[in-house]
Amino acid sequence: MSDVNERISTLPIAARQFRVPLSATRRGARLGRLLATEQLRSWGLPLDPARLIVAELTANAALHGRVPGRSFRLALTVTVEGVLRIEVTDTRSDVLPVPQTVATGPAESGYGLLLVAELADRWGVRLGPVPCKTVWAELDPATGARKGVPRS
Repeated sequence: MSDVNERISTLPIAARQFRVPLSATRRGARLGRLLATEQLRSWGLPLDPARLIVAELTANAALHGRVPGRSFRLALTVTVEGVLRIEVTDTRSDVLPVPQTVATGPAESGYGLLLVAELADRWGVRLGPVPCKTVWAELDPATGARKGVPRS
């Protein structure tokens, strides 16, 4: 039993949470980006690179994770340590993201997860509960602001 208690006590504690279901459409993805931007602003957190990651993950959920009649969920969590975790959960666990590792020539799409990998400190995929999958990315407070896109 002490092993279970030890694992529970090491889970990150959320200081702030935001969750919203969104329609699995381009409009839902856009709304997710806008809501995330306003939530980050209200928490006093830097907008970039978080909103770029949200934009990519919500667009992927609307495009690749879409099941007619089902929505996807966007969640933002800030831990006590200041780590921002972005999660997008959709209902297509049979379609897992495959990151593009190198540029193989001109393409109109396929590089979004390469962008997420560059901007996030960590990212991954968690399966379940069936039929769902969650694609997540984390930004550490010390490095997250430095990875932002410079203003022109």
